[in-house]
Amino acid sequence: MKKIALLLALSIFNFSFGQGNTHKQQAGKFEGFAMTPPMGWNSWNTFATNIDEKLVKETADIMVSSGLAAAGYNYIVLDDGWMTHERDANGDLVPDPEKFPSGMKAVIDYVHAKGLKFGLYNCAGTKTCAGYPGTRGYEYQDARFYAKLGIDFLKYDWCNTEGITAKEAYTTMSNALKTAGRPIVFSLCEWGDNQPWEWGKPIGNLWRISGDIYPCFDCEFKHPENWSSWGFMKIADMRKDIRKYSGPDHWNDFDMMEVGNEMNDTEDKTHFSMWCMLSSPLFTGNDYRKMSKETLAILTNKELIAVNQDKLGIQGFKYAILDGVEVWVKPLSDGAWAVSFVNKAETSKKINFDWKKNTIKDVDFGYEADFNKTIFKIKDLWKNKEIGNTKKTFTAEIASHDVITLKLIP
Repeated sequence: MKKIALLLALSIFNFSFGQGNTHKQQAGKFEGFAMTPPMGWNSWNTFATNIDEKLVKETADIMVSSGLAAAGYNYIVLDDGWMTHERDANGDLVPDPEKFPSGMKAVIDYVHAKGLKFGLYNCAGTKTCAGYPGTRGYEYQDARFYAKLGIDFLKYDWCNTEGITAKEAYTTMSNALKTAGRPIVFSLCEWGDNQPWEWGKPIGNLWRISGDIYPCFDCEFKHPENWSSWGFMKIADMRKDIRKYSGPDHWNDFDMMEVGNEMNDTEDKTHFSMWCMLSSPLFTGNDYRKMSKETLAILTNKELIAVNQDKLGIQGFKYAILDGVEVWVKPLSDGAWAVSFVNKAETSKKINFDWKKNTIKDVDFGYEADFNKTIFKIKDLWKNKEIGNTKKTFTAEIASHDVITLKLIP
């Protein structure tokens, strides 16, 4: 009896101790590792599964030498296709030895030695979207594998997921990463079908809100397999009323950028402006080895990046449509605002925007710009020059598919 009583007392003590220290036991994402939208490069948009260690090392080298790293781009993320088609005898994933003859750890060490961070891709289903081994049933084993490799970021896709629910699948992987112990930014690539913005905050640091992007302004590209990719303005307009769910460490992800891929410089500039206005993670998807000086200048515009990385972390919104020109606004810290005029028309348009006739109200976050009460200095962020203040009507001509982005400073 004494033995039973002792065991019972110990079990009660352990239960109480566990209850009293739940903060040590709780799983969930690593907090505080994406307080501004993450920035980096992802292999998929240009290379699909045609990736190897030479590409990674050259990308890392150029990221540093070109000034991209200094501008804030610090993640190199290998998307689908980095592994072999079968796990090993222990059930572990196997980095493809033909693509990565030095081993994945050596590649990651190379990236880290450059002062950069490294990410990998997998999928919540039985197979990845390109048919490689998915993580379903291997969540904790794969999390330990990633921790041992030393990765910093995991993009987690949603192919081949029949019979499982998104929230549970992503929660399981989030808990597995936390249990493995290495802080890893967790990117939920669920496409927005199951409204991840409503449940993703304790689970991941960012979540995709749409299907895949396509390098065009406003098109829908229909794939033979009966799914679509979307132009960047289609994605910008795709979801209503989700900006209130986005903020520091929990971002709406509008997908990897197509800047430098197939569109013209004007459309690239508009694309970049929109991703900055939307507080989207900024992941380039172009081939740095073939990058033009115009593309580099767009991607490293410090004023636009500052809009994206603003410490308030508030996603912008569409304020008005004026004769085919959309007006997007974004509250910034210190009482400032960013304002973008986007010409969606096929012809150039004239802008006549009388600030005093427009009081901007952000109903989700409670910010307001009343131009009758406050005069703002105006800076054109693409021309990098001050252009007066809000006492005068703003007038400009804007080309088709072009953007004018202003910062209003009280």
